[in-house]
Amino acid sequence: MTVAEELIPETPDESEEPIKQRKNGLYPGVSDELAENMKSGWADTELRDLEPIPQAAETAARRAALSARFPGERLVIPAGNLKTRSNDTEYAFRASVEYAYLTGNQTEDGVLVLEPKGEGHEATIYLLPRSDRGNGEFWLDGQGELWVGRRHSLTEAGTLYGIPASDVRELAGALREATGPVRVVRGYDAGIEAALTDKVTAERDEELRVFLSEARLVKDDFEIGELQKAVDSTVRGFEDVVKVLDKAEATSERYIEGTFFLRARVEGNDVGYGTIAAAGPHACTLHWVRNDGAVRSGELLLLDAGVETHTYYTADVTRTLPINGRFSDLQRKIYDAVYEAQEAGIAAVKPGAKYRDFHDAAQRVLAERLVEWGLVEGPVERVLELGLQRRWTLHGTGHMLGMDVHDCAAARVEAYVDGVLEPGMCLTVEPGLYFQADDLTVPEEYRGVGVRIEDDILVTEDGNRNLSAALPRRSDEVEAWMASLKG
Repeated sequence: MTVAEELIPETPDESEEPIKQRKNGLYPGVSDELAENMKSGWADTELRDLEPIPQAAETAARRAALSARFPGERLVIPAGNLKTRSNDTEYAFRASVEYAYLTGNQTEDGVLVLEPKGEGHEATIYLLPRSDRGNGEFWLDGQGELWVGRRHSLTEAGTLYGIPASDVRELAGALREATGPVRVVRGYDAGIEAALTDKVTAERDEELRVFLSEARLVKDDFEIGELQKAVDSTVRGFEDVVKVLDKAEATSERYIEGTFFLRARVEGNDVGYGTIAAAGPHACTLHWVRNDGAVRSGELLLLDAGVETHTYYTADVTRTLPINGRFSDLQRKIYDAVYEAQEAGIAAVKPGAKYRDFHDAAQRVLAERLVEWGLVEGPVERVLELGLQRRWTLHGTGHMLGMDVHDCAAARVEAYVDGVLEPGMCLTVEPGLYFQADDLTVPEEYRGVGVRIEDDILVTEDGNRNLSAALPRRSDEVEAWMASLKG
């Protein structure tokens, strides 16, 4: 018997707990007359002309690969639940990557279940149905449709996602009674995990999570298209910022953050991660997301930002820009060294290359410049062997990119950082040099200068393609680009 067959909808009885009201709401209750009035007089709004989502074929192929990897086992992949921000307000919901990758659905409380059937699996997507108009949920409950918007009916969902849909409110009870081997993706839905607590093990569940992470290492054509959309919107967001740098100087880094966010919300779902709008010495803080500092002419702005598409694919691009439009001699020297390192890193991205090759190539260039400038004692091989350049380079030179900004993070080391590049992989190349404001080992003029250049690189059959090539990188091109945008 399948979980879907095990589910028997229960008819609410008179003892059912009433919908909770706010403690200090202005209406203490609902009259019988109003309750009866609200049950009727509503038009039929069922959507009957829906088409499957654009990636329906891709999500079906992904589920098929998952089915082949774990034959004979029930697989449970939750979307997650709303999280409280404060009191009765919630954070904006973002479905788990594993769930969205396999379904294309993005609604809270959803759960994908793959049940063994024959030589494969039968998939069911468990969702909240339309709000009940009989018990008043649709207008009285804080998550009712008149409060937060219409949900798709289960029939509509089945059409959109190409998966039969059932009521998720009955799933936990059915899972408690289910038999046979089960795996669940942990960390998203405590209720579902509790229902399976005596049926799963951490080790087996981790194998499921790792598989789904590694499955995303190579992107399909749909994913590559979405990543390019994200990058194209990001390029426009960077142009928006350059046009308003004078306003940022009059206010703060927050103006830069807000300007980019507007582009992300208009053209996509959100920003893919907290925007780093780091001016002056803040550029030396790798994840500066407070964005509350001053923006001063003559200093550099390190802007690390990415638009996330409506399907959750994010860009991740960094440019370091002279706020007044012109690099000083020292700024240009440091910037050009980082540019040269990035060029070496990008050139090393190709099919068959080791994943580490682009990092090693970029780090070698940076180490050479640090020795050349007298900031660290050579030879370069000694510097690299001991990692001495890391005082000023700090981080790795890139990471996989996709539905997470640091995508595929649960993949095995041998499949990721110790792996080999393949066509369809997408990664960032982002070397940097950071001279902290309190670093007494470098000349005073270096202190407080931070530079990073980052692009999104797709591995192709014959090399690579820079998805973010529309944004200038060379120092003279950056200056010309900024001048053209400022008119």
